[in-house]
Parts: sequence; C-alpha cells; structure tokens
Amino acid sequence: MAPIRRVAVAQWYIKELAIDENHAKACQFIREAAAQGAKLVVLPEYHLNGFTPSNPLYIHQTTTYKSYLQTYQSLARDLSISLVPGTIVENHTPTSAQDPDSNEKPLLYNTAYFIAPTGDILGSYRKKNIWHPEREYLTSSGEEPHEVIETPVGKVGLLVCWDVAFPEAFRELILKGAEIIIIPTFWSRYDASPEALQYNRSSEVLFLESTLTARTFENTCGIIFANVAGGPGDQYFGLSRVVLPVVGVVGDMGNKEDVMVVDMDMGLVRIAEENYKVRQDIKKEGWHYVYRHSAA
Repeated sequence: MAPIRRVAVAQWYIKELAIDENHAKACQFIREAAAQGAKLVVLPEYHLNGFTPSNPLYIHQTTTYKSYLQTYQSLARDLSISLVPGTIVENHTPTSAQDPDSNEKPLLYNTAYFIAPTGDILGSYRKKNIWHPEREYLTSSGEEPHEVIETPVGKVGLLVCWDVAFPEAFRELILKGAEIIIIPTFWSRYDASPEALQYNRSSEVLFLESTLTARTFENTCGIIFANVAGGPGDQYFGLSRVVLPVVGVVGDMGNKEDVMVVDMDMGLVRIAEENYKVRQDIKKEGWHYVYRHSAA
C-alpha cells in the first residue's frame, strides 16, 4: 500500500439540537473533501446536535440515530470514500423504560463509526473515558478492549475526546498494530476550570497542542483530530489537525469553519518506529510496564 493517505477533517460551529442543519453541513463538507480527492473524512464529536442531554428533545433525537448513520453509509458508497462521522449519541434504553413516566435513566452511548467506501461499517467504538460533566448522562464502554480496524487507509484505532488524556488507550491500540488514531472531539476553552483560566486563558489549546504531538512520537503513529469551531464568543477554538511523528503538525485548521484536505506520509510512521522502536519494546516478553490499577 502506498505510504501517502489523502485525508480530510471538517470543523464548524455545531448548533445545539439543530440536527438536520448540522447533518446537511456535514454532508456538504464530505462532498467537498471527496471532490478534492480525499479518501477519508473525519467529523467532530457530537456533530449532529451538540450535547444538551437534559433537554427532552435531545433525548428524542438520540432515538433517531440509525437514519443518519444510514445516510452516511449511502454517501460513502456514492462518493467511494471512507467516513468517520464524528460521534453519534445513541439511545439504547430498553423499550419498556422509554415511557415518559418512567424514572429509568436513558442508556446513552457516544459512538464513533468507521464506514468504508462500500458503505459497510468496518468497526465502531463507544467512548470509554467520559468527561466529568458527561458522566451523569453517558454510559462508558468500561472494560471492553480497544480494537484496531482494518481499513482502506490502513490500520485504524478510534478514540473520542477525553480519551486523549490516557496514554494507556494509545498503547493498547498500537500494541494491536494501529497506524492511524482518529479522535473526534467537542473540546471547549472552558473545559479548563476558572482557576486554571486565571493562569492561562489558552490552557486547553496548550493541552491539545502538546499532547497530540507527544502522542504521535511516543506511539509512532499518525493522528487525525477533529474538533468543533467558531460560534459566539471564544468558547470553541477548533484546532482540528493532522499530526505525524518526526515532522509534527502537517495540517492545522485554526478556528475557521471549513474542511481541510492533507496528505499523510505514512512512511514517517515507519521511520519513527525504526528510530524509537516503541512497538518493538512493548511487544517483548516480560515488558516491564504492566498497568495495574487499584484504589489503593
């Protein structure tokens, strides 16, 4: 397989509850990327309707996810392109508990899919490390293992937003052979606390710029990162990007609403691994970092 992968990232201001408007914009960006020769398009987390899970309309919208997923499958097939349509919040509440008078909490998963150019779903991932304000509403994939997906652009691992803070997630994926890690996110400037913002108003920008570059080097992999952008005030800052080891950022969208198409030279992943031998080391028998977590 040729070492160059032409990929695209789209970012925009996602309007809360405006599911059809957001979906139309997503489809527009996908078509634009395909016209520029992209073989894969990645969208942000919560790209259909934002995240307002206390709103009854939002909960209703999470029951309609299959129709939007099917539309993306058809679009991928029509354009002969791979898609990771950000994440889709799925309502898996048992029918018996969907009565409006039921006190049972909705069972919501935040799910990313990889759709092939044939329209087939090659794999999916439910967000594991859920951001603190989301935990009241979303269900984690818990101890389910991270899996690598064989795709037309190579071996892909899917992570979502706050997963980026956990090196263990990356290690599990590269141990299984991941070459590209795709990360849809919905990251805000105000994910930093007011106290942290007093020290650095761009704290979250610094967090992501530093962490994403570090992850490519320490795991000898490529990263495609898609975030929300634009909108009123300075809450969202975009920063969607493609990052590779050795060279760092090869495409950065700043904070503009748009789609970006870039070429990923996957030969850099090989060069990095031959240099650092990270994958070689962690596969050795008796590897001395075995993660054991306890409450002690």
